[in-house]
Parts: sequence; structure tokens; C-alpha cells
Amino acid sequence: MVKQRFSTVFLRLKWISADLLASVCHMKRAVCPGSFDPLTFGHLDIIERASAQFDEVVIAVLVNRTKSSMFTVQERMEMIAKTTAHLPNIRIDSWSGLLVEYCKSKDIQSIVKGLRAVTDFDYELQMAQVNLQASGVETMFMATAPAHSFLSSSLVKELAHYGGDVSSMVPKTVNEALKARVAESGN
Repeated sequence: MVKQRFSTVFLRLKWISADLLASVCHMKRAVCPGSFDPLTFGHLDIIERASAQFDEVVIAVLVNRTKSSMFTVQERMEMIAKTTAHLPNIRIDSWSGLLVEYCKSKDIQSIVKGLRAVTDFDYELQMAQVNLQASGVETMFMATAPAHSFLSSSLVKELAHYGGDVSSMVPKTVNEALKARVAESGN
């Protein structure tokens, strides 16, 4: 805990980079990857819990070629920054490419993934095994809180598109952005 407080204080200093601090202090660093289009309370639950376990957690907004995005990467990063401002050991970044390459380039030892159901586990286990074999990066699985186990960004976008109330599923900042985006699209 003392090491985490020490690291957090130094991360606030603008002249010390997180990567430099990690190399000197041997910080426990993790990445929470995802498209976060949009960020849900399920995502936030995993981020907050990971934040309590690691000295630094990087929220990596990954460009997913298989999904069409409602928000740009920059917009998603801004929403995440506003929503996680209360967590001093969170850093937000973006990445396009293999997650293990990102981890290697940033000296990140662990990937944190939230699991909602058995179907998530089947896919994520395969990815975790490939990542471990390819680079030695470990994957930590966290079970999503039961209150959020049904949530997905796709479901939230669909409900918002048809005027459904998603205020219980996403942070206020995200809900406002969703309403504005739906209004812009004329739906």
C-alpha cells in the first residue's frame, strides 16, 4: 500500500513518465483493454477493482476492426477520463494492433479482463493462452458484479438508439454523450 501511494504521488508529477517510474520502482502495472464504445458501469466496476489491485492501470482504448464505433477513440478516452478522475492510478491510452505488443512496449505485466458469463470465458481463455505463450503477459479475470452481468456496450447502444433509458447502465457523462449522438443522427 505504501508503494502504491508513493507511485501515485510521483505519477502526478508531470516531469516523471509512468514508464520511467515503473522501470525504477518495479510497479505492478496492468492494462484494461477494450473498445469502451461506450463505457458502461460494468467496465467501470472492473476498472475500479483493478485499480485497487495494481499500482497503475492503463485503460487502453483499442481500435476494433470488427465493430462499428458510435464514438471516436478520442471521445471515448475523454469520457473515460471524466468518469475515472477519482482514481489517481489510472492512465488512459489508445492502441491499434496486438495487445501483447502494447504490453511489451509499455512494460505492462498483466491484462485484466471482466467476465460476464461462460461465453466470455471461452473466448477470453483462448486469448489469454495465446497472449501468455506469445509474450509471457498474464491475464487476470475478474467476475463482473452480478448487477452488471447483463451489460454490454452493444446492448446500451441499441437501447439508446431507440430512445430507451440507459441511465442505470452508464455513467452520467456517457449517458449525456449517448443522447447527444442519437439526436445528431436523427433517430
